Amino acid sequence: MQYEVLFKAPARNFLKKLKDKKLKNIFLDAVHRLADGEIIGEMKKGDLAGIFSYNIFYKKVNYELAYTRHELGNKIVIVISAGTRENFYKELKRYLK
Repeated sequence: MQYEVLFKAPARNFLKKLKDKKLKNIFLDAVHRLADGEIIGEMKKGDLAGIFSYNIFYKKVNYELAYTRHELGNKIVIVISAGTRENFYKELKRYLK
């Protein structure tokens, strides 16, 4: 089951600026898993209902990857945001408004 993966600006910009190749590969591996139809992370509740969040721990830093899945006709995964856990959800909520 293949999903088309689309990137919103915050996720695209974060991944583009990543210098650490190992960390970038961890994020890209997660994206490949999403493209294969795997559900990773947990679904959020409250004002972020419908958004999945996947935690990545690397060198004692917590990173997050936020995405949604759509299966109406085309199977699409939209990667909304990626970044460090610090202020991640605050920025995500601000972006979604």
